[in-house]
Amino acid sequence: MTQPEILRHLLQAVAAGEVTPDVALDKLKHFDFEPVGDFARIDHHRRLRTGFPEVIWGPGKTPEQIAQIIAVMRDRNPVVMATRIESAVYAQLQEKIPDLQYFAMARICAIAPPTIEPQYAGAIGIISAGTADLPVAEEAAITAELSGFRVQRLWDVGVSGIHRLLSNRQVIAQSDVLIVVAGMEGALPSVVAGLADSPTIAVPTSVGYGASFGGLAPLLTMLNSCAAGVAVVNIDNGFGAAVLAGQILRTAHKLNVGNQ
Repeated sequence: MTQPEILRHLLQAVAAGEVTPDVALDKLKHFDFEPVGDFARIDHHRRLRTGFPEVIWGPGKTPEQIAQIIAVMRDRNPVVMATRIESAVYAQLQEKIPDLQYFAMARICAIAPPTIEPQYAGAIGIISAGTADLPVAEEAAITAELSGFRVQRLWDVGVSGIHRLLSNRQVIAQSDVLIVVAGMEGALPSVVAGLADSPTIAVPTSVGYGASFGGLAPLLTMLNSCAAGVAVVNIDNGFGAAVLAGQILRTAHKLNVGNQ
């Protein structure tokens, strides 16, 4: 159940006399946030405010802390996701949470239904320059899919062999929002944006030789893109790119509903 549905169900139960006001008040105490031990406060209200539930950032947390947070969140959200989870950490988590799924390339673990139907019209096209960029690209792809968006993937089509991109232009044409992931010199988003009539979200990665300065070089290239309509997120931030793409599609949906 989503947060609005939970609140509506609770209010209907009070109105029907099935739940007393005192019981409802107790349930609402943790509607906005809920403490987990002495180390976390889960923002249950975030899905109602923003459309996306809180997501667990894995680094810096112990497996025990992550497991406790997941246990609290799973009763309130159809999907619970944790990012930047290494395989060794997942192995410890799975001992505590047997139904936890793991997406190794994306380093994401999640509690989720076997299939998630897209909730909004439109597709997010995710394009990566090189194979080494795939962990960031897959982080974006899995985040978008777990959030209920349709994803099209196009991997290893960087500018050093631009014919690979040009022979797959249908992916660009069929996408309503594009996420373009690249390291090295970071030129691919400018090329894609010059071919696309949809928003392009550029994601620099930390892949590259010494003078790429851990992703700073592609970040600056993308910020200085000569193509219009390019937005840039931080280095290696596939998660942030997916959420931004999802917000664009959700806004388009709201505008379409409003016009109808």
